[in-house]
Formats: sequence, structure tokens, C-alpha cells
Amino acid sequence: MKFEAVTIKDIAKALGLSTSTVSRALRDSYEISQETKKLVLDYAAKINYHPNPIALSLKERRSRTIGIVVSEIANSFFSQVINGIESIAYNNGYNVIIAQSRESFSREMLNLQFLTSRSVDGLIISVSTETQDFSFLQEFHERGLPIVFFDRIVDQIDTHKVIVDNYKGAYDATMHLLDSGYRHLVALANSESLSITRERLAGYQAALKDRGIDSGGERVRYCKHGGMILSEVEDALNGLLDEPVKPDAILALADKLTTGCLRLLKQKKIDVPGDIGLIGFSNTDLTELLEPPLSVIRQPAFEMGEIATNLLLQLIESKRPVTEFETRVLSTELLIRQSTRRIKSPDIVSL
Repeated sequence: MKFEAVTIKDIAKALGLSTSTVSRALRDSYEISQETKKLVLDYAAKINYHPNPIALSLKERRSRTIGIVVSEIANSFFSQVINGIESIAYNNGYNVIIAQSRESFSREMLNLQFLTSRSVDGLIISVSTETQDFSFLQEFHERGLPIVFFDRIVDQIDTHKVIVDNYKGAYDATMHLLDSGYRHLVALANSESLSITRERLAGYQAALKDRGIDSGGERVRYCKHGGMILSEVEDALNGLLDEPVKPDAILALADKLTTGCLRLLKQKKIDVPGDIGLIGFSNTDLTELLEPPLSVIRQPAFEMGEIATNLLLQLIESKRPVTEFETRVLSTELLIRQSTRRIKSPDIVSL
């Protein structure tokens, strides 16, 4: 049997009233007596009646719905951002529709087509690793769809953005490795096209330069899908381990790269931190319970979601076109644990 929601017509028929009378009573119109309003409202509550959101959106030209596009809900960073988004959205009377790109450009476009066909009032998005053509997002933006980017942003589109200080996060983590005695550092990075990759690698390379260490291209390997495909991480890791100068520490520049790297090192019987130190960006709650507990660069994901939603609601509810936008930059937190505890003494260079 097909489910059918209760309508105003059903209430009118049950109470022997006209649909217009029921509609006015539900809207608390002054034209309807208090006695009739109470009759209608009591019956509506009894049968669990709720207004049809599609009908309301057609009438008000607003759906009170926000679209969210992330690469993967199972990723702890994105799930925490979504929690932040929902906390603000629901408190302001908005629902959310969440879609996953799975790091696919084509799937991201399908998600956007679906969300816009459902007349979402605005969009919060972190672009996929495959996305390099932003013309479709630019088109939605130019047609008036309020958009806020977070984490993986698009510089070409002028709107609100929420990011962390990726440069400093990677710089501080690299400096920590160097201060701990590691010398042969390598980096495991996300797709080269992403803003976060460029910013984090810049911080990593700047720290090496400040210590007079060459940061050649052979010290970096890229994973197009950001750790979602473990075999891709394994290929990149093998490339780093096969270098003539063996790495003694790895900086992983994304959540799944960090945990995936630890898994693969264990499979290869490479001791962390005895053979190789490991630190990376991760918001996984269990990193301190892993063996060894992981040193991580943690992002304020929940706060990012809150800020992104507040900025989006400003765009949606503004009575005038918004022409001035801001990029909010939040600080990361460096959490030092056992995975970067130097066990072997660094090489001593005789002068």
C-alpha cells in the first residue's frame, strides 16, 4: 500500500468544513473564530498533520532546505562538519539534504542537479578530488544559488569560504618531526588539484627549507582519491619507501591517508615509530587508542560546519544582494602522541 500524507482536504472532510476554512484556521487567520481554530488544530494534532513542504516552497519560493555535498560521510572530518551544519540549520528551521561525491566529478554534478531540482535554498560544499572544472558551480552561483565552500574551496568563485590554516598546520607538524630528530621526511598527499593539498605542501616545504633541507619532488607522493582507495595509498607509500634514501618519517596530508598509512606500515611489518615516525591530518576520534597512538593535526570540524551554515543563512535571508564575502581561517591543533616519539637517535654529522 502506498503511503499518503494527510492533507487539508482530509481534515475538511472529517470536520465537515471547507478547505479554505481549514487552511485559514491552520494559519491562525483573524477571519476564523477561536472555536473553529481549536477544533481544526486539535484534530490536526490528533492525526499528526504536517504542512506539505513542497506546497509551501512553491507558495513561499523557499524550501527551508540546505544542500550539503561532501566526499564521504564516513570520513570523520566530514561527519563532524555535518553535525555542526545540522546544529545551526535545525535551530533556524531548516532541514538538510546530504549527498556524497565519493571523490567523483560526475557524481558531484549529479548531486548538484538533484539538489537544485529539489529547490534547496543554498548549498554548502567541499569539492571532490576529481573536480577541476568549476564552470557548473559558477553557473549555479551566477543564477543566484547561495553557496558556501569549506575545506576544499574554489578560488575562482567569489563567495563565503571556511577553511583552516593548512599551511601552519603542516608547517608545525613538520617542525615537530625535525625537532624530534627525524631528518629524511616524506609527504603523502591528496590530489594535486585541491586547495588543501597546495596549502599543506607549502607548509611542509617551507619548514624543510627553514631547516636547510632539500624538499625535492621525490619526497612527495599523491593519491588522487585521498585515501579512499587503499591500493592507491599502497602504491604511493611503496614509491616513497623505494627511494634511495629511506624515509624515517611520514607526514600524511589527509585523514584517510593518515590511518591508511598506519595500516599499511603494520602490514609491511614496519615499526612505528621505531622504523618510521608518522603524523598526519586526522579528526578520527580513535587515533589516541590506536597502536601506537597517532600524532595528528586536528581541525575544528564542528565549528567549521557551524560557521559555514551561519554564513549561508546570511546569504539566503539577506534582503539585498550580497557583494562582500569573507574567508574564515580557523586554527588547527597539533596533538603529539607516540607515533612520532623518536626511538633511534638521529645521525650525528662530524664536522
